[in-house]
Amino acid sequence: MKTINVNIVTPDGPVYESDVEMVSTKAASGELGILPGHIPMVAPLQIGAVRLKNGGKTDLVAVSGGFIEVKPEKVTILAQSAEQSEEIDVERAKGAKLRAEERLHQQKRENIDFRRAELALQRAMNRINVSERHF
Repeated sequence: MKTINVNIVTPDGPVYESDVEMVSTKAASGELGILPGHIPMVAPLQIGAVRLKNGGKTDLVAVSGGFIEVKPEKVTILAQSAEQSEEIDVERAKGAKLRAEERLHQQKRENIDFRRAELALQRAMNRINVSERHF
């Protein structure tokens, strides 16, 4: 079966590189499924999982926004942050989730930046879900 080269890069450096049969991810406009030979495009990404299918195996990478650039032979994801599922520190992610939930709860009593806390909660939940392969 045909494959497409995928690179996931953050400001800290490369996170993932491999040839895969299909890439699935969540863009701002909706869910994207990318196969070899896909038309060129660029799209902003939402916080979510990038699913990389090759044979019977699926790799998961948690991304916290960024952009995807698609060419017929290559996909490049420029993410603000990204972690492969097996590299996620689940306890740290659960701690971040609890802190974000507390900030959201405090928002009702104090002047807390609601959107910032909400995004922190989404990032933490995404990391937990990817580490536990809930996609």
